[in-house]
Amino acid sequence: MTTRTDAPPPGPSGNSVYQQLLEEIRAGTLLPGDRLREIDLATRLGVSRTPVREAIRQLETDGLVTHIPRTGASLRRLDYPEVMELYEMRAVLEGTAARLAARAASEVEIEELEALNDRLTAATSGTEAARLNRLFHATLLDTAKNRFLAKSMTSLHKAMMILGPTTLTESERAENADAEHRRVLEALKARDGAAAEATMRAHIEAAQRVRIRALADRVRPLEDD
Repeated sequence: MTTRTDAPPPGPSGNSVYQQLLEEIRAGTLLPGDRLREIDLATRLGVSRTPVREAIRQLETDGLVTHIPRTGASLRRLDYPEVMELYEMRAVLEGTAARLAARAASEVEIEELEALNDRLTAATSGTEAARLNRLFHATLLDTAKNRFLAKSMTSLHKAMMILGPTTLTESERAENADAEHRRVLEALKARDGAAAEATMRAHIEAAQRVRIRALADRVRPLEDD
């Protein structure tokens, strides 16, 4: 009996397509209101319609995609109250993570957070800054050592992807975020849970204010010349 060695490799799974679409949502390549046509996505990604259908179904379960009658699947649009609620919950959850990290993080983990923030400060592109910022917050969440909190944050972060690119694309916001991260780190090193929570909440609320201004600019009617 011979073993075939020329069989084609398995095609991309629904999960890999799902991850690709998540990344496009995070990067702002897919925008709120964009239609997700199975055949178009399958052609662009070089896959069959089955994994695309599976990925869209998962995005719908995540609350990122909605089905519009006679139109099909499209990326959800968040209204103003939903944006406010997301940031309110982010402040609560990430503030809690910082408080727990002040107690549970090792010295090595705090040093790693400092190194990540130094790399964020030195980043020369918005894309790299966004990646390092996500890594900073994810690492801090890991140092909190609470699995239920981590699960809640994962769900929240997926919902926030609909907002599009990070507010760190603004240079002034990036500079302020660096200083805010450093205040959080100082509280962690001091093992001051209350200060860590307060400074993290202030950091999230500062990002919220920038997001609110961006939303207002998007919908504000043009003034007469």
